[in-house]
Amino acid sequence: MTDESAFKPAAQPAPPEARTQAKADHREGMEHLETPLSRTVTLWIPLGIIMLVLLFPFYWMTLTAIKPDSELIDLKTTNPLWTWNPTFKHFYALLFETEYPTWLWNTMMVAIVSTILSIMASVGAAYAIVRLKYKGANYVGAAIFLAYLVPPSILFIPLSTIVTSYGLYDTPFALILTYPTILIPFSTWLLMGYFKTIPFELEECALIDGATRWQILTKIILPLAVPGLISAFIFCFTLCWNEYIYALVFIASPDNKTVPVAIVTSFTDGDVFRWGSIMAGALVGSLPLVVLYTFFVEHYVSAMTGAVKE
Repeated sequence: MTDESAFKPAAQPAPPEARTQAKADHREGMEHLETPLSRTVTLWIPLGIIMLVLLFPFYWMTLTAIKPDSELIDLKTTNPLWTWNPTFKHFYALLFETEYPTWLWNTMMVAIVSTILSIMASVGAAYAIVRLKYKGANYVGAAIFLAYLVPPSILFIPLSTIVTSYGLYDTPFALILTYPTILIPFSTWLLMGYFKTIPFELEECALIDGATRWQILTKIILPLAVPGLISAFIFCFTLCWNEYIYALVFIASPDNKTVPVAIVTSFTDGDVFRWGSIMAGALVGSLPLVVLYTFFVEHYVSAMTGAVKE
């Protein structure tokens, strides 16, 4: 029997006029979004407002840091949003007349060590809750996350007693050992969500081949979870860098203070605040975080997406 389809003519491509008409019909519903006016109203104006709200604090901080003292005191005869006489004496006083390099080093050391300890504990906790099958694992994960909701202003009261009892008061170890209490819960929750996105079949194949749980964690899970680890590291490092209550309560001597506490206590004379030097210290102290976010922002966003997905 002869196949009749073999004698049918091949389908001819649609003429250009028909393709143009189909494309116009397809775009007709979204045409109102492509006009300059609607695009300005729906995109550029909201984006400009968001950028203004987000960047204005940094502009104000930079402006205050380079303003002369006379303009900082007299706001009636000078423009509060601009200066024609910028000065860098506040930065000079900060870097060369105080112990700011020491404070910066203390903050960096405490933040890095606390972050590493927190990440190590969070990795073990998140892997045990997500991958190891045992009764009540979900409740344990929820309890760990609920611990993150406890305000630090409540925790520092019992922690101060423990720190004093062990002789850690006014030492960097007082902060290194207390910061994980507020870092581990959120980091564990974040890594739990990211570990769930890793296919479990990879571990099953490794178990069949004779791999141990430690080998699976170090050679399979952690290499695949690098974006999640970077995200947790950025979160922990930022929280340690900006933490104020514990650093204020547990540290007394100027040599051991961190940047957030030191710049406020050192540039405050009674009820007089030297805003130029305070803002200069805040500006210089925020630069490491800006560099950190600039290099790892893509990993941070992807890890947050993977954590929330579950």
